[in-house]
Amino acid sequence: MKWPVIIIRRLNVTGMALFPFILVNTKAAAADKVVINHEMIHLRQQAELLVIPFYVLYLLNYLINLALYQNHHKAYLNIVFEREAYANELNTTYLKSRRWYGWYKYF
Repeated sequence: MKWPVIIIRRLNVTGMALFPFILVNTKAAAADKVVINHEMIHLRQQAELLVIPFYVLYLLNYLINLALYQNHHKAYLNIVFEREAYANELNTTYLKSRRWYGWYKYF
């Protein structure tokens, strides 16, 4: 499925999935297959969790990680959803073979 990509120059991150959009901060990021694939993995996660529960679980996982690691970057990288996306962002066919709730194995 083709998701709408929107360039927002003031975005403080390279990319962000905000269902049903992929937000990026530059034209280069919009053309970067790795960035887009990473964000498409997040869109799949959001869709299978019916969007709002995804954001609740994402935030809870981040807060738990922040308490554990006492470091924003480590907490972010260890969010279960990010772990799945980073582990598979280079595999552009990942979403074709991904099982439902594929993020669960990254706990």
